Parts: sequence; C-alpha cells; structure tokens
Amino acid sequence: MDYRIDFGSIGWESPITGMRQKAFVHEGKRLRLVEYSNEMEPHWCERGHFGYVLEGELEIVFETVTHQYRKGDGLFIPAGKEHRHMGKVTAGTALVIFVEDL
Repeated sequence: MDYRIDFGSIGWESPITGMRQKAFVHEGKRLRLVEYSNEMEPHWCERGHFGYVLEGELEIVFETVTHQYRKGDGLFIPAGKEHRHMGKVTAGTALVIFVEDL
C-alpha cells in the first residue's frame, strides 16, 4: 500500500461558485484540499472542521463574532447549529487543508 496521497492525480470538484476541492476518503475520514476565492457564494455551514491555512487569508463569520485566519494558522470548528459559520476570502484566494469525519 502506498501511504502517500497524490493530490496532483485527483481532479478538482467545484460544489459551489468560488470554491473548488480535491478530496481523499478512507475509512470514514476525508482529507480535503480546498481553494476558496473572493467569488465564493455566501452560505452557512454546520459541519465540523479541523484545518490548516496553506496560503492566503480568510475570515470565518459566526453568529456573534468574526475570526481572521492567515497562512500558517490552524482552525477547529465543532459541528452543530450553535457553531454554524460562513467563510469569506478577504483578497484573492485561500488554500486550506481539512481533515473531517464522514
């Protein structure tokens, strides 16, 4: 078994305008490489995320607060309506890696 994930051989998917992703799934876990642009459609998300910002800057809007994330920042957002959030790129594009339970 090759334990390397070759994102270069995985095609981009674009589930919404302004966002594209490459995903690897194994045994109930998903590793996603996600590129966000400032053209991303606003939408609320209630999924949980563990992530790391590889490039760019983005802000994540919660019900009562907005947090800024830059290259090198990690992030953790628990799942659930009480943690719903909306991402927004502040300039250009942002590249983030996420590890998620399915």
